[in-house]
Amino acid sequence: MEDSIDGEGSTGVPAGARSVFGDRLVLAEKYVQFLATAGLERGLMGPRERPRLWNRHVLNSAAAAAALADGETVVDIGSGAGLPGIPLALARPDLRVTLVEPLLRRSTFLQEVVDDLGIDVRVVRGRAEERSVVAEVGGADVVTSRAVAPLAKLAGWSAPLLRSGGRMVALKGASAADEVERDRRALRKLGFEDMGVDVVSAPDAEETRLVIATLATRVGTRGGRSRARGSRGGR
Repeated sequence: MEDSIDGEGSTGVPAGARSVFGDRLVLAEKYVQFLATAGLERGLMGPRERPRLWNRHVLNSAAAAAALADGETVVDIGSGAGLPGIPLALARPDLRVTLVEPLLRRSTFLQEVVDDLGIDVRVVRGRAEERSVVAEVGGADVVTSRAVAPLAKLAGWSAPLLRSGGRMVALKGASAADEVERDRRALRKLGFEDMGVDVVSAPDAEETRLVIATLATRVGTRGGRSRARGSRGGR
């Protein structure tokens, strides 16, 4: 383990973090410092999470990169403290990441982090379902989320932001498979196919369960459905 983050109860940098973030590890460390200080002070992270910021949050989020292809456009909805969007952007600078967050205090925090780290990540304040947000960030290859909402509701917010053939990649807990079975019909009605759960992991981190579904058809501007063409990508 490397040097600790300043402050009681904090943990050092796991050795595996270097293999995940490479020469951007210093930026990942700064991000964890943001979470451990301003993130806690502003109520974006609970105090009990401080010793688990690396393994339960940052590396756990970065593990989702395994489901993303090179150069994809990623929209992270309900981004909150920047999870999983910021760890993904740090681990994979080839991705084009946008963080969507409706609350002012959270979107302000996100912009401060992005500016301080100097990373090419866009922050958009608004709700994923708002027309203005769909107009600004729609047509994404991937929509990510982490602990935002039940799967059916989450799919309803994700679908309008995806291109045909794009994918919803939702980080879920131990009940991920049960959620897929429960909400499979609702997802099909939204145009999603190939729904399933992938379990991925990063070194020194908890396992990450990804609910992945491909948007094969989407509602057009006149209410019709358009079929995805070509590769369905990424899985």
